[in-house]
Amino acid sequence: MEIFIVIVIILIASILQTSTGFGFSILATPFLLFIFEPMEAIQINIILSLVISFALINKIKKDIDYGILRRFVIGSALGLPIGIIIFLALDLKNLIFGISLVILVLTILLILKYRIAQTNSKDIVIGGLSGVLTSSIGMPGPPLLLYFSGTDTKKEKLRSTTLAFYLFIYSMSLVIQVIFVGTNRTIWMTSGFALPLVLLGLYLGQVLFKKINQRFFRIFTYIILLFTGIYLLAESW
Repeated sequence: MEIFIVIVIILIASILQTSTGFGFSILATPFLLFIFEPMEAIQINIILSLVISFALINKIKKDIDYGILRRFVIGSALGLPIGIIIFLALDLKNLIFGISLVILVLTILLILKYRIAQTNSKDIVIGGLSGVLTSSIGMPGPPLLLYFSGTDTKKEKLRSTTLAFYLFIYSMSLVIQVIFVGTNRTIWMTSGFALPLVLLGLYLGQVLFKKINQRFFRIFTYIILLFTGIYLLAESW
């Protein structure tokens, strides 16, 4: 039963990641935490997300906003060490509880048409928050998605800039996780087993991306965020 759940989770998350630029970590990590140890779930998520980003980078690089990307990287370099300290020091359930509340509150603000003005300093802050969340629970997506949605960023720019940022943030997070937490055989065997599912998700996600309009994309974003926030909140009790 667990194998079937893993297959479904990884396939759906891969399709979302490819078509939206954010779906894998937000959808997969909470469910993988239910099946694997925290270290294993986070590192499996990081490895598979890296595969997707590497596979897509040549196709999406023309839509990347390199200015925002550079500021995200600067911010995340400051956030990554903080995230690994949080992972090592805090109870994971308390951390997940706090993140679920943040996701739910900010999602409600977005649904109510709350808007954010994009600035260079905010880019760095968002990059820092993403760095903290990546090395602590393997989920860089929420700050990026909420920020881009709040600034009405076009789906092409959102997907491309986010996936390019993931190449850096996930690579650094994996190195930090392995050095400070360690790794094991289960992580790498599960990741290898999941590769064909990721490749199938890449193909299906590319097809889906071409058919998603901006309005549907925004509504879909809210649904994913609400679902994730509610699930994380329930799991933290």
